[in-house]
Amino acid sequence: MAIDGTLLGAYEKAFKTDSTSAFGGIIAFNGEVGIDVVNAMNERKHFVEVLIAPAFSAEAKAALASKQNLRVLVVPMSRELNALEYKRVGGGLLVQTPDNFTAQATGLKVVTKKQPTAQQIEDLLFAERVAKFVKSNAIVFCGGGMTLGVGAGQMSRVDSTKIASIKAQHAGLDLKGSVVASDAFFPFRDGVDVLAEAGAVAVIQPGGSMRDEEVIAAADEHGLAMVLTGARHFRHSKTIDHTEGTQS
Repeated sequence: MAIDGTLLGAYEKAFKTDSTSAFGGIIAFNGEVGIDVVNAMNERKHFVEVLIAPAFSAEAKAALASKQNLRVLVVPMSRELNALEYKRVGGGLLVQTPDNFTAQATGLKVVTKKQPTAQQIEDLLFAERVAKFVKSNAIVFCGGGMTLGVGAGQMSRVDSTKIASIKAQHAGLDLKGSVVASDAFFPFRDGVDVLAEAGAVAVIQPGGSMRDEEVIAAADEHGLAMVLTGARHFRHSKTIDHTEGTQS
C-alpha cells in the first residue's frame, strides 16, 4: 500500500515494497487509472490477475482488453460501512460489528520523552491504517507514504517485527528514519529492541499491556517516539478442534 500525488507514483511505491509477492496479485486504486499506470505495469511485465478502481480511462481500457487472464472491476468509491459482518464458524454463524476504528492525530497519546514530528505523525497514521488490515500479529514499517516492510500471521510479535525488517532488506528498502505500527500492544520490550535496531524512529500501538512501562522505557532507551491509540486491531485466524472442543 502506498499514497502519492498520482496513481502512477502510488503504484510504483507499492510495487517496490515487495516486487516478488506482487506477481499474480490484486491491485486496487482510489482514482481513475490512466494509460501511464498500464504502461508502467507492462514495462515491468507485472502479471496482475485483478485490477479494481472507480474508473479507467478509454486508453487504459483498450490496453487492458487484450490481456486474457485479467479481471477489471469498476467499483465506485464509497465511505459507507457495513453495520455488521458475518463469519462462518463450526455449527453456526458469527455476527459481529466490524472494526471501523481509524486513529486520528487528535486522539494520540505521546508516552515517551521523544515527541514525534508532524511528518512522523502523518507516517504513523498511515502505518496504523495499513496494520489494521494485516493479519495478526501485525507489524508494519512505513515511510514517505509507502509500506517498507510487513510482518504478519506470526505466533509472536517479535517474530513479525523481525520478518518485516527482513522483507524490507530483501526489497532493498532502507528502514532508517521509518515508523512502525503494531495492530496490538507489545507484550514485551523485545519487539521494540528489534525495530529500533532496524532504524525506526517512531512507533504507534494501542497500549494496554501489563508491561507498558517496560515497553515505554525501552522506547526511551532507544530514543524513539511512541504514541498510543487506545484501540487494537486483531485479525487472527481461528482454528477449532472439534475433538477436544477447544478454540485457538
